[in-house]
Amino acid sequence: MKMALGLARRGLGTTWPNPSVGCVVVDRQGHIVGRGHTGEGGRPHGETIALSCAGKAAEGAVAYVTLEPCAHHGETPPCATSLIKAGVARVVVATGDPDWRVSGKGLALLKKTGILVDFGVCQSEANQLNQGFFNKTSEGRPMVTVKIASSQDGMIAGADKWITGPESRQRGHLLRANHDAILVGIGTVLTDNPSLDCRLPGLRSCSPVRVVVDSQLRIPEGCKLVETAKKIPTWVITTVNSGEKFDALKSLDVKLISCGANQQARVDMTKMMERLGQEGITRLLSEGGAEVNASLIEASLIDRLYWFRSPDVIGKGGLPALASIELNELLARPNFHLLRTGHTGKDIWQEYEIGH
Repeated sequence: MKMALGLARRGLGTTWPNPSVGCVVVDRQGHIVGRGHTGEGGRPHGETIALSCAGKAAEGAVAYVTLEPCAHHGETPPCATSLIKAGVARVVVATGDPDWRVSGKGLALLKKTGILVDFGVCQSEANQLNQGFFNKTSEGRPMVTVKIASSQDGMIAGADKWITGPESRQRGHLLRANHDAILVGIGTVLTDNPSLDCRLPGLRSCSPVRVVVDSQLRIPEGCKLVETAKKIPTWVITTVNSGEKFDALKSLDVKLISCGANQQARVDMTKMMERLGQEGITRLLSEGGAEVNASLIEASLIDRLYWFRSPDVIGKGGLPALASIELNELLARPNFHLLRTGHTGKDIWQEYEIGH
């Protein structure tokens, strides 16, 4: 199952709006005869690929699957039916699928034909891996990860100044690759003119959808995000729904999503997340800058926090990484749980899970 989970992680960021599912098939002699994970865009399914690799060796075998096999007809036959037809003797499932078309039905279909079913192996790991899909299915919004790079005292130095090292920036690009979309505010676009792509060797094709929160549609037509919108999808969330600028951006292949405004005439963050969920986004990475990230936190819309922390201390000459929120006080809240930590060069990174 650990191998199946590792395979599923390879598909994160590329399978939306579907989950990334890993499958490993082990024959009667204990040999791995098939393995696979969900393909780009959600097809083919991991079970389909693994069974195809196994061929006749799947008969009497054990299939390890990271998510309950689907039981409904879509663009492809149900995976539960494929497992039955392949003649597997046992299916080990990590966790269930909350989609009403599948929930419990895939397991019931397997059991009905006499296949042995074990459920709940590595379930907590599988739940973490599938949190984006679960969020979209159950709450109608993506899993939101906020990424922060700061000094030891939670400060940033301002535009065009790197605090964390190149190793941290490389890991940040890996985060981009395994998320469906990346979010920034219009202030970041106007100040930095970022590309927001993945520039790791071998992963350049894994650049996420670029999403800009731009209430008044101030994004320049000549910025990098607009100029490359034909190559990498660029979506702008705005309160504007018509006008010359609106039409000009559409003609440049920018997707404009009009969203309700809050009392400050800015994009309502909760409604924005609902719209992104409707568009199929399951995993959203926010590199939005201090104001956007603070707004997400204040609206209780974040599920993970990635903090890259350099050993340097900036002090009063720096800018707070989260606007008016003290980062150290935030992480001390009881609903923040440290999941993983490690080193990237001279820096420390920490991943937190936020309970709601």
